[in-house]
Order: sequence, then C-alpha cells, then structure tokens
Amino acid sequence: MKRYRNGEIWDFEHDVNMVAAAHCNGGKNDSKFLNYGVNGRKVILGIDGGTTSTVCICMPLIPFTQPLPDPLPVLARSVAGCSNHNSVGESAARETLEQVMADALARSASTRSSVEAVCLSVSGVNHPTDQHRIINWLREIFPSHVRLFVQNDAVAALASGTMGKLHGCVLIAGTGTIAYGFTEDGREARAAGAGPVLGDWGSGYGIAAQALTAVIRAHDGRGPETTLTHSILDTLNLSSPDELIGWTYADPSWARIAALVPVVVSCADAGDPVANNILHDAVHELASSVRAVVERLELCGEDGRDPFPLVMVGGVLEANRRWDIGNEVISCISGDFPGVLPIRPKVEPAVGAALLAWNFLMRQRHQEALGR
Repeated sequence: MKRYRNGEIWDFEHDVNMVAAAHCNGGKNDSKFLNYGVNGRKVILGIDGGTTSTVCICMPLIPFTQPLPDPLPVLARSVAGCSNHNSVGESAARETLEQVMADALARSASTRSSVEAVCLSVSGVNHPTDQHRIINWLREIFPSHVRLFVQNDAVAALASGTMGKLHGCVLIAGTGTIAYGFTEDGREARAAGAGPVLGDWGSGYGIAAQALTAVIRAHDGRGPETTLTHSILDTLNLSSPDELIGWTYADPSWARIAALVPVVVSCADAGDPVANNILHDAVHELASSVRAVVERLELCGEDGRDPFPLVMVGGVLEANRRWDIGNEVISCISGDFPGVLPIRPKVEPAVGAALLAWNFLMRQRHQEALGR
C-alpha cells in the first residue's frame, strides 16, 4: 500500500491507531486492535457512485456460516458528490471516491487495514478497461490483502433488491438511466446508459431536456403552448423563455437539468398535454430498455412466462401524485412478460454493493478452500 497523493485524507488513521494502542495497553492485551481499528473488527466497504451523489457504507464482515441478519448492520455511512468520470473527469471522480471511503472508515473507527473487501459500483464503468484502471488505482490505496471488486452502479442497484444475488434485471432512472441484467450462469446484458449525448431518454435529464425544448418550441412558434413555460420560468426565477438559453449553457450539468423533473410531473398532473406526452415517452423508453435486456438474456424463459425479479431504482420511478412512472413501466412490461416480479428495494444501492463484496468474498474463500 502506497501513501497516495491524497495521503492527508487518511491522517485520521493515526488517531484510530493511537486509541487502539491504548486498548492494548489498558489491560486488554489484544494486538488485533492495532490491525483492525478501535473495535478490533474486520469490515467491508460498499460504494454506490452516481452522477448526482456517491454513498459509501461500512459494514462488519458477517461470518459466512451465518445467515444475513435483518436488518443488516451498518457501522457508518458517508455521502459525497458526483463520481462519474465521464461527467466530472478522472481526477475529481477519484478524489470524491477516496474521500467518501475515508469518511466512512473514520466514522466507524476503522482503518484501511481492517478492510477485507471493497465493492465499488460506479456509473461510467462500461468496459473491462474501466474496471482494470479503477482496480489498479484502488490497489494504491488499500493493503494487498484487501479484495477489490469494480462494477457499474447498476449492479449494486440490482443487488440491493436481490440481497446480493446477481440474477434478474434492474432499471435505474434517476439523473441518468440504464437497464442491466444477469442470468444465474453469469451472462449479462445492458441497454441504454450511454449518457445524454447518446440519448439517455427516459432519464431525469432526458425528461427535463425535453421539457426545456418544448418551452423554446412554444416560444418561437414551432410547438404548442404549454404550462411548462410558466412553471419552469417561475421555478428558475426567469422572466422570458429567451433567458433559458443562458441559464442552460451557463452550467449544463446533468443533475442541474434533471432537477426540473418535478415541475414536469406537476404540469402533467394538472393536465398539460405536452408534459403528459413527455412522461409517456419516458415510460416507453424505460420499458424498451427493460424489454431489450430481458429478451437478450431470456430471463422470461422460452415461453416468456418464467418469473424474474425486476428491481426498480431511482427518483424518476418513485410515485408522484397521479403520475407514477414506475407503475406505468411495470404495466407495459407485465403485458409482455407476465412473470415479472417488481421489487422496490428496502436498502440503498451502497448496501447492495457491500452485499456484493460479501458474496464475492465468500465465493473466493470457498474456492480457495476447495483448492487446498
């Protein structure tokens, strides 16, 4: 383990080790405190890194001979900003990830030496080269004994609904969107998730961008009048649609645009046909993404009726007054695949990432035991 360029982030470990030394000298005489933090326990880190925020969960290492407890024990939780390297750049993404991991360990009075496994599930991981690059970076931060796993953030979202098992399909619709699926024999497929430039339709960004476009079209006479005009201008404290151009390009960040989704939903609830069409288009796009993954992996079986979990994650899929985009998507999907089993996770994706780390570690330990 090298002292990484952001070594000051880990200065808290000195204090943790001092407290651990006090435990040893205070009559406990247990050297494990020097290796595993104040409480002498091994831990797992699960990180969910998205376009809007990044969450790190620190969990104790649950013995593999025991069933997972309910609720799952969480020692600490830390939150930071965007960690998608495609959105903020490689350097900023790495700094955010390192800071959020350090914060979680500090809050749990643990150190990097107490970590047994890390599962980093982050948006923007779209190719094995992304995984290898991030693992190499993590290896500079953590001791050599730590098992490192890197996945797309959709994988953690799926695991949050299946308690760490990689089987079924997950649909994420927040600032961005992606559908991701796994079969029990390890095959995987994805649809969408290529970012707004390549058409992230159905996402929060896509919905809000269509609404902004509708306002401009109505203003210059290319489109119908819509209550989106007054509602969006009022929300942004602007006086004219012309000002939207400056507002948009002053900071065209994805999350900033996507924050207008509640305005679109409110207008649709009030009966605005333009807003309703935008949301219907979003439902169609999201359902198409799920359909593509399910068909490629044959999750529904040969006759299309086999059961499979569909984990639904993201603010766009949450119920909003009369408009419930998530339920509308389920209605579309269930018509084609009657065996679909919708799941609204009870734990957040960062916990799903920690469960993935636990399952990966358990399988590796089992394989090592068989090889002896």
